Amino acid sequence: MRWPCVNKAGADSLVCLSHYPTLEEELALAPQAAGALAIWQLRPGAILTVSAPDGSCFRARFLGDNRVKPFQALPDFKDGEMQFTVFQALPGKERFELILEKLTEIGVHRIVPMVTQRSATLADRDRPQKKSHRWPHILLAAAKQCRRPTIPELAPVTGWEEALQEAAGADQAFMLFEGATDLTLGQALTTKRPASVALLVGPEGGFAGEEVDQAGRAGIRQVSLGARILRTETAALAGAILVQHLLGRLG
Repeated sequence: MRWPCVNKAGADSLVCLSHYPTLEEELALAPQAAGALAIWQLRPGAILTVSAPDGSCFRARFLGDNRVKPFQALPDFKDGEMQFTVFQALPGKERFELILEKLTEIGVHRIVPMVTQRSATLADRDRPQKKSHRWPHILLAAAKQCRRPTIPELAPVTGWEEALQEAAGADQAFMLFEGATDLTLGQALTTKRPASVALLVGPEGGFAGEEVDQAGRAGIRQVSLGARILRTETAALAGAILVQHLLGRLG
């Protein structure tokens, strides 16, 4: 089961052009593009990344009234080729905000915060001052900063069983586990490019043994990032970068 996102993001945030543009050409967008423009919370004069019908991306200036002016081609952008979801056990303190920002920059498409046996809970994260309401704003700001054409989807805080069910539906699913001494993530990602990848990242202290067993029964492969024990935010970023790097080089 795939839980709906709590932010207006993903494909709904993609501003699509009706045709391949000529640079510095002022374009009137189709009426349905207004919804995507609103998601980005743009003012006239703001810069955004838009997509042509062939998937190529351009930097464009928002002129207001559903009009944009593309001025720069971005030939290396490949935002939609593979759906990459990171399932992150909720960490303590401010670490999740850092994780959200950096996973956006790396290019992750969907982020699922989850509660595991050793993780923080949403109540823990919002005590004594509520912070979770800021998470969609962090994703929006990070997407603008790194020129992404879409904003990552943010799922609601999810229980372990529900997260496991969604992750198991990916073409390839991996759990970062320090006990997986015989298989690294780099070794596991050697097959043809999948349409979707799920990466499960545990909390400080790692996944509980029962959770590791459940993941294995669900078909999720346990992999390591090497001999060092990493903090959860380091593991999330290192794992996400490695997935993007390796799969970006596969045909």
